Amino acid sequence: MKSFLTSRSLKTTEVFGKRRSLEDLIACILRDLREKAEQQFGTTIREAVAGRPVHFVGSEIADDDQYAQERLEKAFHLAGFESVSFELEPVAAAHYYESTLDHDELILIGDFGGGTSDFSLVRVGPSIRRRGRSSQDLLGNAGIGLAGDSFDAKVIRNMVSPALGAGTEMRSVNKVLPVPNWVYFKLERWHHLSFLRTREVMNMLNSVKTQAFYPDKIAALIDLVEEDLGYQLHRSVQKAKFDLSSQETAKFIFNEGAVQLDALVQRHAFEQWISEELIEIETCVESLLKSCAVDARDVDMVFLTGGSSLVPAVRRIFDLRFGPERIRTGNEFTSVAMGLALRAAELNM
Repeated sequence: MKSFLTSRSLKTTEVFGKRRSLEDLIACILRDLREKAEQQFGTTIREAVAGRPVHFVGSEIADDDQYAQERLEKAFHLAGFESVSFELEPVAAAHYYESTLDHDELILIGDFGGGTSDFSLVRVGPSIRRRGRSSQDLLGNAGIGLAGDSFDAKVIRNMVSPALGAGTEMRSVNKVLPVPNWVYFKLERWHHLSFLRTREVMNMLNSVKTQAFYPDKIAALIDLVEEDLGYQLHRSVQKAKFDLSSQETAKFIFNEGAVQLDALVQRHAFEQWISEELIEIETCVESLLKSCAVDARDVDMVFLTGGSSLVPAVRRIFDLRFGPERIRTGNEFTSVAMGLALRAAELNM
């Protein structure tokens, strides 16, 4: 849901016949977290420290990020929080990394989330904690709207969509035309698949099936959309991606309804599919160093966190630029949350 916070057009949706705002839906999750935490710790909780990306998905200007944060803050208030402080997610990861140090360092934090990749240059260490942090300790931030979701999309494009009719043709009157390609782009983001479940789209797909050279593939596509299997599909994609982090070949298996896929995927092929995204990540890091007037040799350590930091091709970017001896990883899925807790302790929440 956080991926839609920058959208000024997507404000409400209908859930079981009731109109709900995006903030309402996010508040449902936050309220449940607050109530469970109150039960666990036996105390009333009305304050929170929340993480946010450097740039939210879909952000093009600073106002977009501000708009998204204001919507997120409203969701916290709807969930019963009286105050909320926001911390950039890579900076939160820096707080966690700092807790492991017995000396000061200049570090580069790379935080690879589901939809964003964020980077920060930060001075951390015991002496900084003792004297108190200042704005000068954060040398700079940079972020791009791609990460795990973008990698998943390339697996969908190359392994799934062709099995569902992408790139095939249909006969319309006396012409041979390509099957509409825009439908398959919606498959590449699991949370966009539901947008295809409209009467107009389903009528169009059923019409395409009657004219397609491979109607069985279009039938499988229709089943995927009708059953709203986007989440299950992307779970299978993420499983294959995770396996490729530790082995050269992985099995991609998705057997739901009319869609039956069982194929091998090679790591080198996957790395070719995401080559453009890798270049964007590398460019973003280089631009951050340049804007902060910091030479890569002056960075004491690089701390990588988030699920996509486990992708060998992502790790290789930093190994080649900074040297493997200066790369640190660990707690890839919890370091940001742990850093936010440490930040909350500093604020005496």
